[in-house]
Amino acid sequence: MSDEDALRVGQTCLRIRRRGAEIVAWRVGEDDLLWSAGPQWSRSSPLLFPIVGRVNDGVVRVDGHLYPMPTHGFTASQDFVPVERTETTLRLRLHDNDETRSAYPFAFCLEVLYRLHERAVEAAFTVTNPGTRPLPYALGLHPGFRWPFADGDADDYRIVFDRDEEPSVPEIDPDGLFTQARRAIPIKGRGLPLTRDLMAREALCFLHARSRHLRFVSPGGAAIAVETGGFPHLALWSRPPGQFLCIEAWTGHGDPQGFSGELAHKPSMRSLEPGASSSHAMRWLFDAGTP
Repeated sequence: MSDEDALRVGQTCLRIRRRGAEIVAWRVGEDDLLWSAGPQWSRSSPLLFPIVGRVNDGVVRVDGHLYPMPTHGFTASQDFVPVERTETTLRLRLHDNDETRSAYPFAFCLEVLYRLHERAVEAAFTVTNPGTRPLPYALGLHPGFRWPFADGDADDYRIVFDRDEEPSVPEIDPDGLFTQARRAIPIKGRGLPLTRDLMAREALCFLHARSRHLRFVSPGGAAIAVETGGFPHLALWSRPPGQFLCIEAWTGHGDPQGFSGELAHKPSMRSLEPGASSSHAMRWLFDAGTP
């Protein structure tokens, strides 16, 4: 049995790997829009759960006990089960198991629904707490789009936000933890010019971003639009000379320096009461521009 599923609408194709429920290819006509895992970064579009970012000393604390937790959680190493499939949709599900409970001692269900349109991808996420205690969690999506994905040089691309954003972002230390310092970035109006030099350092993290929609725009006007209605935090990340730009959407974020509290008290974590569910969604749209 194949570990991948393919969705198709007209000339648009989406390939999804069941390991990690990860989208590994998005093709619209002749345009391959998603980074194909390479030496600079071995992923394409991982899901982040039950944390986002890094935790101090690589561990989380639950009821005073320490549990090892990988960066961005463990979802990328888990096999999701397909529970519903059509030509244009795929629903995948992950329940807690012995492996997840060794890092995260909670009962949970994470469901992902991908829906493909002619030029768009919709991703809907549902987190459910089937346990008997509150469930702390964070969720994120980490797609790496090709950069450049169309015409022109990479340094002539830009991000256009739908709201004014702060002209600085938090500095992140070598351990991936958030500091109190800020880093200036060259936003002009709602536009952020992209360069390899700008992205050569740590991620640009827009915590509590004003924007819920942004566009990744080529010099010729072709654009990938990203809508993040269910996620309050945005991040841009690359690893030059890798030819990709990640446009990430998060409900939570990495630890601040020195944090040593309980997982439930980690900044920006969500909490679900027993029996409750929470939903989040993201959408990508490709605009080829004027011929």
